[in-house]
Amino acid sequence: MKPKLEARDICYSYHTTDGETPALSHISFSVPAGEFLAVVGPSGCGKSTLLSLLCGLLEPEEGSVLIDGVPIAQSGQAIGYMLQKDHLFEWRTIYGNVSLGLEIQKKLNRDSGVRLRQMLAAYGLKGFEHSRPSELSGGMRQRAALIRTLALKPDLLLLDEPFSALDYQTRLSVCDDISSLIRESGKTAVLITHDLSEAISTADRVIVLSSRPASVKAVFPLTFGKEYKSPLKRRNAPEFSGYFDQLWRTLKEGPETE
Repeated sequence: MKPKLEARDICYSYHTTDGETPALSHISFSVPAGEFLAVVGPSGCGKSTLLSLLCGLLEPEEGSVLIDGVPIAQSGQAIGYMLQKDHLFEWRTIYGNVSLGLEIQKKLNRDSGVRLRQMLAAYGLKGFEHSRPSELSGGMRQRAALIRTLALKPDLLLLDEPFSALDYQTRLSVCDDISSLIRESGKTAVLITHDLSEAISTADRVIVLSSRPASVKAVFPLTFGKEYKSPLKRRNAPEFSGYFDQLWRTLKEGPETE
């Protein structure tokens, strides 16, 4: 079976009048359907650049990105992208915000509207359909951003540090909620984060990138008991500290792997 997402020998550099700045160097990995993958690395190593390549906003200088075995430019697959901020429009209601993508694609109809209201109820936003974003907590706003993303029924979810703008307590709670919702939906997801604990608590595997130009330094599969299903519960698992130590050592001094 072909992986849902595959990066093949990706290279990318930024070009300015001052010269070339290599960002990514020969990055290869694959993500099976339904997997939750986390990507970590030193600050400024090119994690967000990688995500932009995976969704087709940027084109690699070398290598290719495939979805279901087809080059991303030809695949036609829907990709959902959650950014660091929720980017909700204050002049629209919460329902108006979560329905925005459907409106743009002219897919907002009776059936999709019913589905949106079902998602609002399921994600704890029932009764807030006519509220403005400023009337919601940071966590509720992120749930609204997730609904807006999932409303278009993406085949792949890309998450660029979507919890980083929240305070620590809210971040833990929202990460637990949203990660659990993504798993329940069965979506394939790639999370970019600088938070090792967040990566371990949410993902099935963690890819560690080197400093710029980033390459794949190591890949860590994560295995937890069935009783540790949610991110918050994983943080209390006996395996958690061991995984954290491995990731930390690899980030700081571990050798690169082919």
